[in-house]
Parts: sequence; C-alpha cells; structure tokens
Amino acid sequence: MSLAQDIAILKQIPMLSDFQDDQLRLLAFSAESMDYSRGQRLFDQGDRADGGLVITDGTVSLQTKSADGYEEIEQVGRGTLLGETALLAENKRPCRAEAVGAVRIIRIRRALFKRMIQEYPELAQRLLDQRVSHFRYTVAALKPIGEKMAELEQLNAERRVKDDKKQS
Repeated sequence: MSLAQDIAILKQIPMLSDFQDDQLRLLAFSAESMDYSRGQRLFDQGDRADGGLVITDGTVSLQTKSADGYEEIEQVGRGTLLGETALLAENKRPCRAEAVGAVRIIRIRRALFKRMIQEYPELAQRLLDQRVSHFRYTVAALKPIGEKMAELEQLNAERRVKDDKKQS
C-alpha cells in the first residue's frame, strides 16, 4: 500500500482526523507496517500495550477470555484503530486480536505519537478537547443509568424496612 493510501486511512480515524496532511504523512512514514496471515495473533489479552494499530486491510477478530477459552466479541476491519488509549498512556490490552484472513496494519508506537503531539502542541489541545467531549458524552449517557440504580436502591431500602416490620 502506498504512503498516500496510508494517509487517507489515517485521516478517517476520528482521533487523527484533525491532523494536517503533513502531520499524517510524518506519522505514516514513521510508523511500522506489518502483515499478518489468517489465525495469526496481533496481540493477546493482558499484553502490554505500547501503542495503537490501524487496520489498513483485512478483518480482525477481537476476543475475550471466558471459562471455555476465548469468545469473539466483535470483528473489526479497515480504518479501525485498536489501542487508542495506548497511544496516550501505558496500559494492557483488554482483549485478544486475531487475523480472520490476511491483515495489514500500521503500528504507531506511543513514543512516536507523543513526539508528534510535543512537536505540534495544537494537536495535543485538540486531542484533549476530543477526550473531554468523549468523557462528557459518556457521563451524560451513564446519568440515566445512575438515576435508575438510585431508584432501585430506594426500592430495596423500602422493601427492607417492610420486611423488618413484618419480622417484628
């Protein structure tokens, strides 16, 4: 795949969509391209995550460990960034990723990504703004669930009071 095609794919990634073409070119040029064949593991659940992987071709099965081995939770394909958080902070892979067929990825190491945002502080600000927006959305989405949980807790408390009165 050409550098221009890699840049076009990187531009589609929401986290990277604010990057200018020159910045994406530098990122694509400095990142590592890797190929995997069917059944080959990109990473395992619990592995140290040292960066992100952008799928440029093919399909990847994401799997989590269960009592019976590994269970597929999702299949993802071209234009997917695996390990978005790993670009910014040290963490572990939450699942296993395995190639369904032939897969090509661009591997962006955290050190490279950090150098990029150090050289372009406006990118760091935009990433921070994206993260804040994402967290606000998540909090808003969880608020109704929290309210329902509070209602359930209130009902349970009322039920316990009634049960205590019956036993008295």
